[in-house]
Amino acid sequence: MILARRFYCQAVLCGRRVFTERFDTDVLAPWARRKARLDHIVHHLGLALGGRPAASFARRLMVPVSKDTLLRVVRRRGSPHFVPPTVIGIDDWAWRRNQRYGTLICDLERRRTIALLPDREPATAEAWLSGQPQISLIARDRGGGYALAATKALPGATQVADRWHLMENASRAFLDAVRQSMRQIRTAIGAATINPSLLTSAERIQYEGYVRREEDNAAILALAKHGLSIKEIVRRTGHSRGLVRKILRGQRSDVFRLRESSLELYLPWLDARWAAGDRNGAALWRQLQEQGFRGSLRVVTEWATRRRQADKTDNVLTRAPAARTIARLLTIGRDRLSKSETITVAAVEGAVPLLVEARATIAAFQAMIRKRTLDTFDRWLEQARSGLIASFASGILKDKAAVVAAITLPWSNGQTEGQITKLKLVKRQMYGRGKIDLLQARVIGVA
Repeated sequence: MILARRFYCQAVLCGRRVFTERFDTDVLAPWARRKARLDHIVHHLGLALGGRPAASFARRLMVPVSKDTLLRVVRRRGSPHFVPPTVIGIDDWAWRRNQRYGTLICDLERRRTIALLPDREPATAEAWLSGQPQISLIARDRGGGYALAATKALPGATQVADRWHLMENASRAFLDAVRQSMRQIRTAIGAATINPSLLTSAERIQYEGYVRREEDNAAILALAKHGLSIKEIVRRTGHSRGLVRKILRGQRSDVFRLRESSLELYLPWLDARWAAGDRNGAALWRQLQEQGFRGSLRVVTEWATRRRQADKTDNVLTRAPAARTIARLLTIGRDRLSKSETITVAAVEGAVPLLVEARATIAAFQAMIRKRTLDTFDRWLEQARSGLIASFASGILKDKAAVVAAITLPWSNGQTEGQITKLKLVKRQMYGRGKIDLLQARVIGVA
């Protein structure tokens, strides 16, 4: 308890009649209802837990305080001033995924968040960067918005592309190359012919849609072959201009693929039992249950019916793996492949040599990043610009300086990603309802 003396003024014309004894601000601030030490505890409870959880914990500590007071104290104290950084990381974070985003800026040398921006517009980032002329290096993702902002605000600063994003972009480029080659792949593994009578009802609906899209593609390509303009094709077919452009550029390569089944893991065993003469679906289902299968009887009986129908016809329906599965099989070690997977990989490599070339090119790029060497970078660019991953190589060429810096310099955006993970935790503690000032106070205040 603190006892404060009061003094009364006897002057008639004095505007204030009562004066209260003042204390040092480290002990008790003017008009405060809590001592500075207790207010410090309340502030840190609010920083760590937020509103309602902190209020509940404060009651257990015999420091009763409401959730509104806790958040008010956090907001009043705000975020501490930061030391002007020279090396920063910048990346976006989601207010609401796929709808609204903000920007987080991290001091990579001190490993702490120093600013949150309400959006990810280049103009907003440029305005903040313009106020920090001492920054000499900016680590960022591969998006063009932050690159543009950094170039305008700090043209002399070194920009570094994030290495993880480079590796991920390379893997995605190879996956896109596999998707472009799926027609040749299906032909190579004997899954190009589809017998509609062997499809389930759900697969038949998907197949009908696939056939309609193929007919539309053929009609649009035929009109373009006769010299019609895109505008005229749009008028005749009723399709959008963007769809017509995509078809003419070969970017709408539709592939019908059978639905995945819960029986995938048990298909080798089922094939063996079927070859041994065990053709009863219910009996097979009971044996599968003993092996841990949790699917219904209908799944097994449908498989048995389709297999029985396929045995009666020459037009056998073969399941084609998904593009992601093909990409995985082409990139993992050969010693980890089963016999059937090895046969599939050999068929794909023999039928689509451009895909093998793209795999080697992607592997060379990822090796450069892992080994941090630039000896073959220019030669790699020349080779990559003439294959299935030409668009990826063009993107690397446009961002060449940042990519070279990512390979040669030790800085990357991993610390920024970690700070965004912490920000997500704080957001979820507040059920996603924290405004920018409260988020900034909590994230930066505890850094």
